[in-house]
Amino acid sequence: MIGLDGSMRQEQMRTTLKERYFKRIADAILTASVHVDAFLAAPRAYLTATKWWILRKRVRARGQFAVLLSRSPRAYMLWALRAERGGVLASAADVSPPIVALIDIRGNVTARDPQRQLDLTINSLLADGVAAILVGSPETPDLAAVRAAINWSGGAWLMPVASGDRIAPGTADAYRAAMPAKSTGAYLLYADDDGIERSDRRNNPYFKPDWNAELFRHHDYLTGSCLLQADCADWDRLKDTQDWPAQLTRRIIEAGAVPQHVRQILHHRRHRPVPRVPAQTITIAADLPPLSVVVPTRNRVDLLRTCINGVVAADYPDLEVIIVDNDSDDPTTLAYLAGLDPARHRVLRHTGPFNYSTINNRAVAQARGRLLCLLNNDIETTDRTWLATLATQALRPEVGAVGARLLYPDGRIQHAGVVIGVGNAAGHAHRCLRPDEDGYFHRHSLPQFTMAVTAACLVVAREKFLAVGGLNEVDFPVAFNDVDLCLRLNQRGWQSLYEPRATLIHHESVSRGLDQDPVGAARFAGELAALQRLWKTNEIVDPFHHPHLSRASERFAVAL
Repeated sequence: MIGLDGSMRQEQMRTTLKERYFKRIADAILTASVHVDAFLAAPRAYLTATKWWILRKRVRARGQFAVLLSRSPRAYMLWALRAERGGVLASAADVSPPIVALIDIRGNVTARDPQRQLDLTINSLLADGVAAILVGSPETPDLAAVRAAINWSGGAWLMPVASGDRIAPGTADAYRAAMPAKSTGAYLLYADDDGIERSDRRNNPYFKPDWNAELFRHHDYLTGSCLLQADCADWDRLKDTQDWPAQLTRRIIEAGAVPQHVRQILHHRRHRPVPRVPAQTITIAADLPPLSVVVPTRNRVDLLRTCINGVVAADYPDLEVIIVDNDSDDPTTLAYLAGLDPARHRVLRHTGPFNYSTINNRAVAQARGRLLCLLNNDIETTDRTWLATLATQALRPEVGAVGARLLYPDGRIQHAGVVIGVGNAAGHAHRCLRPDEDGYFHRHSLPQFTMAVTAACLVVAREKFLAVGGLNEVDFPVAFNDVDLCLRLNQRGWQSLYEPRATLIHHESVSRGLDQDPVGAARFAGELAALQRLWKTNEIVDPFHHPHLSRASERFAVAL
């Protein structure tokens, strides 16, 4: 018996080694294929990234490679292979607490090969020990009949699943591991998902953010890939329509559940809810309070004039404009400042080295507005409602800093919120994407909570700004002061918010220039070190980003 057991173990080891060998070969082939795809799609960009890699500019190279490689149709196949190599969840024998899947087959008649699609769904559930109720079957023809078939004692764990969708092996275990030890009332767990093509190949993964109530207003990224604990009272309020799963999701959230994110691909889906693009028009607050716009400047009257004209043209009832001049010496600029109407503009003189934090803090100390708008002098406005839109969001009690969508002059996105941890610091989300592109599930087009926004155009309540001590003049005189401010506001429960319905043009760093001299580079290095020391941006994962998205890319690319 001992010899036999030893032989069996040796055979198992040989099998395991063979599997590992073939997976390494598959990994190498897929990796090469992904690189070939990237090169063929954008040869110049690929060669540029290769040059940066050879020159040991690894951060810059990784940032470019991340976007290029993620565009390959085989990139997700490579990621999935590596994820599987890291270990696949196995289903345990324990099926407590029970999970009941609900599959509505009433609208399934138009699907291609509906019985096969339904069988695939049921088989994936049964393999994981999940029982299924078919809504529309003779036994449970409608929601009323489903109610009678569910055991509601202690709160039922329900998983609405569309016919044709599947769950990954170990899904039930993953959800059970995330369940609270003791739950009273509504509860909701949701997971990441991907798509299934007609060829049954998986694609288009959605590595989702942690719970983002503002994003959910415009994109239901939960329904169909979540597990809900509900009671019969929740069920009785549903209307028996095709969207009852979405109704149930919303009702559980309205009942007080804070959705908890399981950061794993657990659902493979034929169809997913689509975002509302463009986002529905915002209702401007009826009583907008006084607002002070603070604009630091130095020379470049061409930029400043365009900026100020856009500010005064904004459709806002009570507006104060404070221009802080940091040692302008251009005669045309000085003449422009001297000619401004003092009844509408205040010009403060600030001498000495440029310190963005000090300049703005000094202006805020003299501002009369209940709301503040920090605005770069190289911002160009495109409509009259931008300021009222940002102000309306900043008045919400749970909101801290509100940032606009900023575009480069060529129309590409410069800022669509800030992601903490990109480049081990902070990066502008979706940079260089065009607004009409799909991007990453249209995230660049949807209002949402973020960890930070840029102070190139930022609106915040003056009381909240002062409550956290304003901008940090010592650690962040030029860079990352906005990130630091937003993170301190977040700590107090005032979450940053990205608002794309206010879109402006940003001539980034045109007036001040880039920090390419040794002194500027040394200062930036000090500010980066301070950001990492205070906020651990080289370690943490932004809850509105994802561990499986590349930290080297601002474009939400799968991490390979």
